[in-house]
Amino acid sequence: MVDPLREYPDTGLPFSHWCHMAADSGFEELHAFAAALGIPRRAFQGDHYDLPPHGRDRAVAAGAEEVTTRELIARMAGPRGERARRRHAADPR
Repeated sequence: MVDPLREYPDTGLPFSHWCHMAADSGFEELHAFAAALGIPRRAFQGDHYDLPPHGRDRAVAAGAEEVTTRELIARMAGPRGERARRRHAADPR
């Protein structure tokens, strides 16, 4: 899954727009997908990969599902996704 590009102007990196790429089926699928896109494992952020605009375009072309940031967080594997699912279960508004 990839969420929409968002501006992060103060990163000091060559790109100011980034998105997150995560998986809901576990990290092995996420790592394999990232590797197929040429993204090194060292770019893993603990539960997601950050992608610049051209990386997001390649991920979508390779089959990544475009979702909202809220949906990505709610579905993603790992502790952040688990916390989001617990919060939603406690207050499903």
